[in-house]
Amino acid sequence: MRTESRFEQYDLDIRLPPPLIPRCDRFTLGERIDAAGRVLLPAGEADMAEVSAAIAAGGYESVAVGFLHSYVNGVHEQRMRDVLQRRLPALSVSISSEVSPQMREYERFNTVCANAYVRPLMKSYLDRLVACLQAAGASCPLLMMHSGGGIISAATAIEFPVRLVESGPAGGAIFAADIARRYRLNAALSFDMGGTTAKICLIEQFDPKTARTFEVARTYRFKKGSGMPISVPVVEMVEIGAGGGSMAGVDVMRQIRVGPQSAGSEPGPACYRRGGTRATVTDADLLLGRLDAGYFAGGAIELSLQLAAKAVEADVASPLALDVDNAAYGVSEVVDENMANAGRVHAIENGRDISDYTMITFGGAGPVHAARLCEKLGIARFLVPPGAGVGSAIGFLRAPFGFEAARSAYMRLSCFDAAAVNTLIDSLTGEAVAFAREGGGHLDPLLERTAYMRYAGQGWEIPVEIEPVRRFADGDGSLLKEHFESAYRRFFGRPIDGLDAEIVSWSVRASSPRPPVAPVEETGPLSTASPEGTRRLFDAASRGFDEVAVFHRERLPVGACVSGPAVIAERETSTILSAGFAAVVQTDGCLLVKKTAGCIGPHAAEPDR
Repeated sequence: MRTESRFEQYDLDIRLPPPLIPRCDRFTLGERIDAAGRVLLPAGEADMAEVSAAIAAGGYESVAVGFLHSYVNGVHEQRMRDVLQRRLPALSVSISSEVSPQMREYERFNTVCANAYVRPLMKSYLDRLVACLQAAGASCPLLMMHSGGGIISAATAIEFPVRLVESGPAGGAIFAADIARRYRLNAALSFDMGGTTAKICLIEQFDPKTARTFEVARTYRFKKGSGMPISVPVVEMVEIGAGGGSMAGVDVMRQIRVGPQSAGSEPGPACYRRGGTRATVTDADLLLGRLDAGYFAGGAIELSLQLAAKAVEADVASPLALDVDNAAYGVSEVVDENMANAGRVHAIENGRDISDYTMITFGGAGPVHAARLCEKLGIARFLVPPGAGVGSAIGFLRAPFGFEAARSAYMRLSCFDAAAVNTLIDSLTGEAVAFAREGGGHLDPLLERTAYMRYAGQGWEIPVEIEPVRRFADGDGSLLKEHFESAYRRFFGRPIDGLDAEIVSWSVRASSPRPPVAPVEETGPLSTASPEGTRRLFDAASRGFDEVAVFHRERLPVGACVSGPAVIAERETSTILSAGFAAVVQTDGCLLVKKTAGCIGPHAAEPDR
C-alpha cells in the first residue's frame, strides 16, 4: 500500500521500487502497543522464541525489527532483539525505535530495513579500513560524514549506516555553506553536477536546509514519490538524473530524453574511448565546445570528438533527422531545462523565490552548465570556488562534528504538557550531545531545536525553529502557536484562523562550534585578462558556433576580468561564460560571475533585480 498515493496518476503500468525484503523473508509477532505507548497485547516469550527459531533456520545474517507504534514505546522491539541475540550472538539486529523513532510506519519500517540491509557490509568494510589505517601507522580516529551534514565516529556509522546514504551530496552542501559564510550570503543556491546526478540545495543563513525524510531508488525518472523513503535527518536537496554520464535518447513521442540511466565511469561516455557507445551529456558538451578534448582531467584522459559525434548521431540526430550539432544542443537544453524545473519546484515547495539568490556551483559538470542554468532561473550571479571539481570532498573537511536526534511525540497545543516536552527534549539533547562528542571531544556543542508542527487535520507538518535553551512552562502553548504561525506564513502566505495546531515530532541537533571564517570583500574588475587561445563554442542565443577566448584559471591574477562568451579552463572542470556574463577573480581564488555588460570598470553594472 505504501502511502496510498500515485506519483504518476495516469500511468497504468506504474512501477514501484521493489521492497528490500521480500514477503517470504518477513515474520510477524502477536503483540501490540497503542499510539499512546500503552501495551495492549504483550509479546509472549513462546511467540518470540518461535520467530527466533525460524530466523535461525533461515540462516540470515541481518534482521530488521519494526513494530507498530514502537516510536512511542520500543520495549517490545528491544525484547525481540535480546531474544534473537541470545540465540544468535553473531546476528546483526536493527530496531526501528532506535534507527528512526518517528511516526508513519511505512517510512520507519523502510528505514530500518535499509539499515539492516547495509549494516553487515558497512561493518566489514569499516573494520577492515580501521585495521589497514592502524597497520599503516595512522593513530588518529576514523570519522565519517553523514547525510545530515555532520561528522560521526566509525562506531556510530557501523550502528546506523543508513545515515550515510546521502553523505557525499551532503559534503557538497557543506562546502557551499562555507563559501556562503565567507561571502556573507544569507541566501544561496548550491548546484552540484557530477557524473551521474545533479543536486540543488537551498543555503539560508549560512546553513543548508535539512529534512527528516528523503527518497532513494526512484523508479520514475527521478520523480518525487517514486522511490523508497528513508526517515533520517538529511540535508534537503533535489536530485535528478542529470550528470555528465546521463544517457540521451529519443522516446516514442520523438522527444529527446536525458537520464536517469547513466554510463557511469566504466565504460563511461562514448568520448572516453573505453567502450561506451551511448550518447551522454559529456559527449554533447564536447561537441558543443564546452570541453577541451586534449585537456580533460588535466590531460589525463584524451577525449574523442569522432566517437562522441557517432554516439549522438546514432541515438539522437538520426532518429530526429537533425545534424549532430543541433542534436547535441538539444541534449544540453533538455538537461538544463530538467535541472531548472527541479530548482523551481524545490524553491516553490519551500516558499522561496530564488531569483535573488547567488548560485554556488561545483562538481565536474557544474561550472560547465551554471551560466545557462542561471539564465533559465533568472539568477544574476554565481560563484565557482577553487577546487570546484572536488567540492564535495572539500566539504567533508569543513563539516562540524554533529548529530541530530529526532523522535515523534504527538501533542495538541490546546493540551500542551510542558513536563512531557521538557523530558523528551532532555532525552534528545543527551543523545545528540553524546554522539557529537564522539568526534568533538570536550567541546560544548551548539544546540538547535526544531518542532515539526501542523494544523489539526492536516497530513504533513512544517519545521518550526525553537530557542535551544528554553525550558517550557505549561502556558507556552500559545508561544509555540506564534512560532508556528510565523513559519506557516513564510511557507504559505497566511495562517489559518480558528484551527488548533499540533506537534508531531521534535529534533535536537548538536554540533561542534564552527571555526571563525575570514570574510571576503568582493573584488571588482581590476584588469582585463589576456586569452591564451581560442575555441569554437556553441552559442544558445544564435544557435551557432562562435570563436571564443580561452583562459587558464590558475594563471588569472586577482581582479582579472573575463567577459563572455569565453571558456575558463582548469584541471577538473571548465567555467563556461555565456554572452552577457563576466567573471572576476576574487582574493580567495573564487570566480564571481555576474550577468553584466562586461568588464567596464571597478563597478560593473548589474541588472535590476
